[in-house]
Amino acid sequence: MLNRIIKISFSILGAVTGFTILRTVLLSNHIAMSENLRILIFVLFSLAFCTLFYFMASKIIGFVGVFIDRIENGIQNITLSEMLLGALGLIVGLIVANLISIPIIKIQIIGVPFAVIINILFGFTGVGISLRKRNENFLDIFRDGKVNSNIPKIVDTSTIIDGRILDICSSGFIDGELVIPSFVLEELRHIADSDDSLRRARGRRGLDILNLLQKDSCHTVKIEEFDYHNMEADEMLMKASLKLKGKLVTIDYNLSKVAVLKGIKVLNINELANAVKPIALPGEEMNVQVVKDGKEAGQGVAFLEDGTMIVVEGGKKYLGETVPVMVTSVLQTSAGRMVFAKPNK
Repeated sequence: MLNRIIKISFSILGAVTGFTILRTVLLSNHIAMSENLRILIFVLFSLAFCTLFYFMASKIIGFVGVFIDRIENGIQNITLSEMLLGALGLIVGLIVANLISIPIIKIQIIGVPFAVIINILFGFTGVGISLRKRNENFLDIFRDGKVNSNIPKIVDTSTIIDGRILDICSSGFIDGELVIPSFVLEELRHIADSDDSLRRARGRRGLDILNLLQKDSCHTVKIEEFDYHNMEADEMLMKASLKLKGKLVTIDYNLSKVAVLKGIKVLNINELANAVKPIALPGEEMNVQVVKDGKEAGQGVAFLEDGTMIVVEGGKKYLGETVPVMVTSVLQTSAGRMVFAKPNK
């Protein structure tokens, strides 16, 4: 019923438009004709525009329906501050458009349509520009004359499951908005629904960590929709990071290296953990428990409380025992820090 009313309204609008256009053309050119012929031409011209607008109505209704659905989906993921910022951008864009339209609107026939198009274009441009600047703090301009860019942090699945990001955020080492891509949330859900008990536990742990992050009043956690299809998860993460101009938070070594090559700033939690580990200096003595054999003959392997691996030369014979050792060298690798020691007996 509503579609029929809209089509009838468009038909009437088309008839009026056709009548107005023809009347303007005839008056401008001072074309003389008999009254019967004039009425016939007006009727035919109005019917032609009426029919054209009627068939256009169905296309417009479909387009508007899809457009409204997209707006509704977008509004669900937009914060109140972003809506206010978008409204401000719309107002500024319309003001500029109206200033430009003042001389254009006076042009006969095409003036009004052009003015409407200019208002639409500048309105959308204002909204787009304002939303692109949503991560910048306007008040910082008055503090030090510079804009402090609040760069969003895009978090991957492995980081959420790992859980250390919760403590890092609580300690204040990561600031700004945390962005969880929609495909990461979907991946967490699939892992939590897995038939494998270990994967299921990891997925549920990730969802619990995400809930705790959302409850943290110091950080804004935003679920961002990305319409990516037929792509690997790592590729989608890098594409989302480039789109938002944000930093990628991960514990995946390979992903971090590829992302850096593509110009994406990466926050690798494993690198942070290695950086804050206590440094063992050559000549330092400590007590360690040898827990397994090393790769080389006669070697034993022990671990510090923070997970640092200690290779004990000749430590195989002390397997299962706690022995005093002296550090001989320290090797820093991309995977972490390795300490080499020998028994101090």
